[in-house]
Amino acid sequence: MLRLTVALGGIGAAAALARYGWRDGLGFAVGAALSYLSFRSWGKLAKAVGASGKAPVMGSAAFLALRYVLIGVAIYAIIEGLGSTPGALIVGLLVSFAALILELLIYGSRA
Repeated sequence: MLRLTVALGGIGAAAALARYGWRDGLGFAVGAALSYLSFRSWGKLAKAVGASGKAPVMGSAAFLALRYVLIGVAIYAIIEGLGSTPGALIVGLLVSFAALILELLIYGSRA
């Protein structure tokens, strides 16, 4: 799943770069990177909860809440600082979701 996210992020960033220029290509790439990191942190949290059977410590929950603030700051910086369009960044943020759907379509048909 994570490899598929990286692959879709790279393909999408290259397509955005070719079609819309370096600013939107970079905006898409940053969105895809944030999507990857967000999905990975949720996976780590699920693994930690599954292994211990207990709720995560307060620091982990605070980080999960703070993560959205950091993503918001990154989005603002990319849009205002680089002049990337919000659409490129938002589509980049959906890369993990697209990878999940693609993986369900690929591996779900095998079951």
